[in-house]
Amino acid sequence: MTALLRVEDLTVQVRAQHGTSTPVDGISFDIERGETVGIVGESGSGKSLTAMSIIQLLPARAVRMIGGRILFDGDDMAGFGAAHMRRIRGRRIGTIFQEPMTALNPAFTIGFQIAEPLRRHLTLDRRRARARVIELLEMVGIDRAEHIAASYPHQLSGGMRQRAMIAMAMSCEPDLLIADEPTTALDVTTQSQILDLMLDLQESHGTAILLVTHDLGVVAQTCRRVVVMRRGQIVEKSDVDALFRDPAHPYTRGLLESMPSRNAGKDRLPTVSERAGQA
Repeated sequence: MTALLRVEDLTVQVRAQHGTSTPVDGISFDIERGETVGIVGESGSGKSLTAMSIIQLLPARAVRMIGGRILFDGDDMAGFGAAHMRRIRGRRIGTIFQEPMTALNPAFTIGFQIAEPLRRHLTLDRRRARARVIELLEMVGIDRAEHIAASYPHQLSGGMRQRAMIAMAMSCEPDLLIADEPTTALDVTTQSQILDLMLDLQESHGTAILLVTHDLGVVAQTCRRVVVMRRGQIVEKSDVDALFRDPAHPYTRGLLESMPSRNAGKDRLPTVSERAGQA
């Protein structure tokens, strides 16, 4: 069976005033339909750049993909023009961004922004789009959905903005959902609710999920397979059960041993470098 998403030898270069760097260096992985794959690693490991490369939202002047291929449903996305990518983003690939305040447009109401992909991709008229917006907001646990739909992003809390962005990403029932730290701004209870919602969408519509996170507890709860990144490279790929039972790479062992749940009662958490060295 052809993978829904296949990333082959992806390399991304960043140009700066004093030279260039390669924060994503030759990584490869795939996602099957209906599967959840996690990308984990510390901050700066290249997780979010990998996700943004897939949907071609890299800053054009400073960051560019210099090698590899990204295949979506068998098609090489390098051949997709800007107009084609606009049709893909939102409809077939939904994205939950890490920072909802920067991802949402402050000039438009929440309802208008959620309705936009519904009207653009599903050609719903204004009345049906509004009804679907209310349904989506209620689905992600927002009370007074009509009031929230009429609100602007700055009028909502960080957690409410994140829920609204999740509703937008899920609105067109995409084939692939890219979730970049989707629960960072949420409390533990709401985090569990949002993860359950994402998994319900996956179960009912066969949606594949690429989950970008540093939270191994979230990975254990949601993912079937996991990709571990460090310094722009993949150091380990494994089924989730095998990873937690017997991690192969010292860096992965360091991540696991740094989890607070494994250090209850200790005065000090071990760092990744203490466990993993420079491997």
